[in-house]
Amino acid sequence: MSPLRRLDRPHSDAPATRANRTPRLVLLGNLILVLLWLAAAGIGGPKLGQLSGLQENDSTAFLAASAESSVAREQASAFSDSLTLPLFVVLTKDADISADDLKAVGTYLGKLGELKIHDGTTLSEVVTEAPAALIPSEDKRAILVPIALDSDKATKKLGEASVTRLVIDAVQADATTQLSASGFSVATTGPAAYVADFAKAFAGIDGILLIVALVVVFVILVLVYRSPFLPIVVLLSAVFGLSAAGIVVYELAKRGLLSVSGQSQGILSILVVGAATDYALLIVSRFREELTRTASTFDAMKRTWRGTVEPISASAATVIAGLLCLLLSDLGSTRSLGPISAAGIVAALLGALTFLPAVLLLIGRRIFWPRIPRFVGTSDAVGDDGVDGTGLWASIARFVGRRARPVWIGATLLLLACAAFVPQLKTDGLGNTEVFRVKVASVEGEKVLAQHFPAGAASPVTVVVPEASSQALVDKLAALPGVASASIATEKPAPQTGPPGPPAAPKTKVVDGKVLVNVTLDAEGQTRAAQDGVAAVRTAVHEADPGLKVGGIAAQALDTRLANERDVRTVLPAIIGVVFVVLVLLLRALVAPLALVVANLLSFLATLGVSALVFEHVLGFKNSDPSTPIYAFVFLIALGIDYSIFLMTRVREEWPRAGGRVAVLRGLSVTGGVITSAGVVLAATFAALFVIPLVFMAQIAFMVAFGVLIDTFIVRALLVSGFFYDIGRWTWWPSRFARPVGRRGIAA
Repeated sequence: MSPLRRLDRPHSDAPATRANRTPRLVLLGNLILVLLWLAAAGIGGPKLGQLSGLQENDSTAFLAASAESSVAREQASAFSDSLTLPLFVVLTKDADISADDLKAVGTYLGKLGELKIHDGTTLSEVVTEAPAALIPSEDKRAILVPIALDSDKATKKLGEASVTRLVIDAVQADATTQLSASGFSVATTGPAAYVADFAKAFAGIDGILLIVALVVVFVILVLVYRSPFLPIVVLLSAVFGLSAAGIVVYELAKRGLLSVSGQSQGILSILVVGAATDYALLIVSRFREELTRTASTFDAMKRTWRGTVEPISASAATVIAGLLCLLLSDLGSTRSLGPISAAGIVAALLGALTFLPAVLLLIGRRIFWPRIPRFVGTSDAVGDDGVDGTGLWASIARFVGRRARPVWIGATLLLLACAAFVPQLKTDGLGNTEVFRVKVASVEGEKVLAQHFPAGAASPVTVVVPEASSQALVDKLAALPGVASASIATEKPAPQTGPPGPPAAPKTKVVDGKVLVNVTLDAEGQTRAAQDGVAAVRTAVHEADPGLKVGGIAAQALDTRLANERDVRTVLPAIIGVVFVVLVLLLRALVAPLALVVANLLSFLATLGVSALVFEHVLGFKNSDPSTPIYAFVFLIALGIDYSIFLMTRVREEWPRAGGRVAVLRGLSVTGGVITSAGVVLAATFAALFVIPLVFMAQIAFMVAFGVLIDTFIVRALLVSGFFYDIGRWTWWPSRFARPVGRRGIAA
């Protein structure tokens, strides 16, 4: 039997010895509970840190195996001995490149395989073939040197750094040293460089991000409670919950049952801290309220438990159900985020409902020092309007009661005005040069590459074609608008063993009667223009042979965007339906759940509209990742409904006592402070994602933070409260509260 269940036993009728024994048993039970959580934190903390080693940040790992680019990638792998991760070294000069310059670069290439990248490890040990290609630009101002890293070896670590990072740093330094005398400047880019910069962006995410979030939350809690001790206990419940989630997620990821990316790990930390703090605030606020009504700490916690377990559990169930709808996604990154985040919410719920009450019981009223709540007894005194209290939220509740209809209609019109800007939100995808918010070497290198070579040179489109029809298809593709060139891949030249002579003519590489066609687009990487170019190539290829598959980085971006568009049509309606069902079961009504869902949808659209303006005109983001609105929808609908649940469960509790619609005002005045604090904490927690220098994470941070504040200050305080006060008893239709006076119901 849990310690909290023992609180339900009456003390006055029990024998004296048993009455004296009960507090000691409760104390012992709570001590054991706290020790169990300390043990869980000791196990889960290290595992949470080890999640970084299990991350998969390659977008190709998240596409379905049936996607056309995935099939094409598998077909193209037959033309390489192993999967490669290309690194491009771009050598540029301010003057035309001479024959002596070409000779100097050739000499440098001949020794490049011997370059030491770490201790005794050389470059030749981590590449699929010796670097030999030397590609001059048409403007005679640049030379492109491709280096094919072995993708399996590139992801491993030598010492504290990845092989990819070691290769890039070593090549950059060596090329600068060897070729600076010839006037060359050196830049690096390509998939390998982007992988290294992504890894750097997510490095220490489990530490830096968590510290920033916890510091922000701590400051807010100190300002709210004016207590140095209570915030520590609240944050411990969040940290312990995160540690418990780390155990589950790590074991699942280690066994290959789900994939973890840098963004999903970051969102897990923020989500658990934010949700656990929200739940803790509701418990602490109710506990403080009950301590003024009863002299017994045990009785106060018993009443707190009874009053908060249902709304907190319902809130967590809503979020969990919404997150699990992500399992319907076609993208592995989005699909895995569902169970990862759901595990985090379960852990946050357990921490808030077990660890926090245990500590509050062990410490008692002293936890609120120096503002210790005193027992004043139960008072039913209320004002003439039925609202008790004289604080800010009591005043807001009275204002809503006096002008309910203009208030909710005005709030609705404001949200609709914000939602009018939704069409300006661009979700065509982020090009390689648009992904980072800070200057990184891979982006700067791609800009240099684009100045001297076709923009799509770093990420060609690939098609595996029967040799007999390959030349005809190459000619057809080369003539397409937006295509810079098309060519058939050739064998790498064999090393010369005899006396020097003219280089042998390149020989087409044929595998099982098929060849690999590389198509270079005019557009860069993953931009919408590049995706449109892939669509045109696919149309031409499928006309020639419907069985052929088109792949490449731009093709993966196109398939990802199409998958996100399918998710909008399937995942979003599923989340709405699940949230509505949970609300119906909780509130035992139909009108209230329907109104809450509509209000939160309106809040989400308003957030998108404002985000479109802020992204373009304030933050300078010209585009967004296609998955950004989906992520924002999941968190805003699932988390935003929390505050309405907290409000409406309290309204339902007050409805019989208040005698009708005035319960809405009482619920608003009583929960206003705690819900506002919870909203500010959650918004500040998600805002911590700004520390990750990626546009996607910054956009998620703004959308969720801003949307939560809208839900807190406009939707819940004005729209929902005003609307339900206006319609009165019909809020609860068809439950008994919707019946008129004279029957079993309560009057409006």
